Amino acid sequence: MTGGRLKLLTILVVVIGAGLGLAGATQTWFTVTLTHAAGHPAPVVVTGSDASPALTALSLAALALALAFAIAGRVARIIVGVIGVILGATVIFASAGDPKTSLGVRNAVSTATGITGDSSVHALIATVAASAWPTLALIGGILIALGSLAALVTGGRWPGGSRRYNAVRFEEADGKASATSKRPEERPGDSAVDDWDELTRGDDPTAD
Repeated sequence: MTGGRLKLLTILVVVIGAGLGLAGATQTWFTVTLTHAAGHPAPVVVTGSDASPALTALSLAALALALAFAIAGRVARIIVGVIGVILGATVIFASAGDPKTSLGVRNAVSTATGITGDSSVHALIATVAASAWPTLALIGGILIALGSLAALVTGGRWPGGSRRYNAVRFEEADGKASATSKRPEERPGDSAVDDWDELTRGDDPTAD
């Protein structure tokens, strides 16, 4: 596989991982059924942003990471790759864990019932039904980490960024390249300005 294809595939993997994280943050992660003691018969719905408040910011950072891979040079690519591996591991950590002990679940139950205290809130939880979105967000974190790791391993084969400005070479009349640029052609108004300057210094420009 060519370096260009490796670069495109790596960036695509990171973008997909970030997209899963962003989508998961807006979807329902857990549906909590409370005990009769809670006095709240309706189930409590916990979204991804409630269960993992940092997920949205981490996913947006992963999108910026993909853009950095697209424009970074060889040395900067290594730094971005290391940051991406750490970022992917953070997304995995933010998406995993027991929902019953999740801070987002406890906060949602506490808001719905008005009861505070970890042990008291935990006693009110009867069951927690999880959707597929926590797993998809976790997969997104894995993709971000794998894409960043691939950039570290294969980044040396990626094509370099194109230069926007190229050096200008001046040639002599015989076609040979010149190391220095030629003096710009004198404009019609330049001689008049020079004559005026000589007059102000007390010199006669017509003396020659």
